[in-house]
Amino acid sequence: MTANRAAGLLPTDDMASVVTNYLAGAAQARTWHVEKAMEWDLADAARLTDGQRSAVEFITIIEDHLPGYFSLYHENFPVDGSVEPSVYEHNRELYHFTVRWASEEDTHARALTRYQTASGLTDEQTLRGLLVAPGQGRFELPFTHPVQYFAYALVQEKATQIYYQQLRAVVDEPVLKEVLTRLSRDEARHFTFMADVVARYLQVYGDEVVGPIRETVADFRMPLSGVIRGYWRWALKIADTARYDHTDAYEHLIKVVNRAVDAPSERVSELISFVDSCRTIEVAR
Repeated sequence: MTANRAAGLLPTDDMASVVTNYLAGAAQARTWHVEKAMEWDLADAARLTDGQRSAVEFITIIEDHLPGYFSLYHENFPVDGSVEPSVYEHNRELYHFTVRWASEEDTHARALTRYQTASGLTDEQTLRGLLVAPGQGRFELPFTHPVQYFAYALVQEKATQIYYQQLRAVVDEPVLKEVLTRLSRDEARHFTFMADVVARYLQVYGDEVVGPIRETVADFRMPLSGVIRGYWRWALKIADTARYDHTDAYEHLIKVVNRAVDAPSERVSELISFVDSCRTIEVAR
């Protein structure tokens, strides 16, 4: 048994292929810079409803926790001498993605904080202070199999993309609309990467990863649900502003599983049925 298989990792060539495909696609994506992408002097929070203001504040906190998210992957896929050479090779290939991912997510955090201060929602000093407590909170995913980190991120990225699109649809403020458009576009690409990794896991490991993926769905909680004070009340409030439900992403997980497996085994079929049963409503087509 190779070290990678013993650790539950993809063969390094598979991970390298997925990363290369992502970076090749990302190179064609529209790059944007917080300082120049938007006409910040036109941002106006007075055009937002109370619910929309609350939603902006909420998603700013979620995006700003980037150091915590990045640390999670660095700790679980280390690129140092603590792992065997073949595992290091795999993790180093993944790192090419995670550093790019981190840069793009940090851009999201900076764009949202810039929007808040430029629009008059708050001032820089106050906002920095508000981000300290949730930023220092420990974000943990008690997973036992590597595929779970990718299955989790697959759902989280797609759910976030959907929410940004739906919030954009109800906002009547051009600058925030543009910010949300750019964020949702990036999250869609991040979802594609995670979907490709999960598909490779199903192709390489088959039934062996069905249990871990099922556990990820069964126990799914969005980031910082145990860190932000009053998280669930706040989440319900922003859902009233623009429909938010992470189970909207489950349809896309089912599609990933179906595309990855030509002839579903009994366990894979059970996984699809289970994921489908966890959805609260059908995603609009």
